[in-house]
Amino acid sequence: MSMLRTAVLALTGLAMTGCAGLNDEHSAALEAARASFQAVKEDPQVLRSAPKDVIRAGESLGRAERLAGYWGSADDVAHYAYLSQRYSEIAREHAQLVMDQERAARLELERQRLQLALREAKLTSVQEQNAWLEEQIVSLATSQTDRGLVVTLGDVLFDAGEARLKPSANRTVLKLVQFLQLNPRRIVRIEGYSDSSGKREENLELSKARAQTVADALIDLGVETSRVEVQGFGESFPVAENASAKGRAQNRRVEILFSDEQGRLGATR
Repeated sequence: MSMLRTAVLALTGLAMTGCAGLNDEHSAALEAARASFQAVKEDPQVLRSAPKDVIRAGESLGRAERLAGYWGSADDVAHYAYLSQRYSEIAREHAQLVMDQERAARLELERQRLQLALREAKLTSVQEQNAWLEEQIVSLATSQTDRGLVVTLGDVLFDAGEARLKPSANRTVLKLVQFLQLNPRRIVRIEGYSDSSGKREENLELSKARAQTVADALIDLGVETSRVEVQGFGESFPVAENASAKGRAQNRRVEILFSDEQGRLGATR
């Protein structure tokens, strides 16, 4: 990794600041390429997963800036700026693919562990498996409300300010998937909530993104899209006071509302 960083820094050092002879469109393309390269070279996940693409992005950017500085045509500058930006995009896409594959591998491992637990418990019938899974669902801080059965996923399953699920959430997600597989008529509504810190609009978007992340995890593991609804409520409907850190943590949550056995969900808020 240190050799890669040295190479990236060297490529960055080749950058020339001059943009003589460039029109606004070509200058904007060069600036966009610089910004994209800056972002990927500072992302440790991208550097780990796609080092060659990062180096290619830096090489193309260096060439574009040299051409802009003293002897290239505007079209040449635009060409290499485009190549640099595209390599940066490929690096990000590659890194995301690697992360998705790693996440899928972790989920598969947890799925196998859960299946092993079922076999070891000698639960041979669907009814027995369903009863066992209902007990597991109850263990996930489930509550019976006037809207139906609700599972609350706390903020601990997400990094602060992020919508991506932590690996520690895998077992919880798998229990939900298994329960839905054994109850094919049930559907779920996944609702995201936030505390009142920050801007209301940003809180609303984060709550929606977190709810969608949980929905995507269920769908990735085989739950039909038609059985999953998603809503975000931001800082509305708090369950605790926002004046304390503990209360804010309780308000940052995702609630999963289960339908009854006939697929009827409780009223939305």
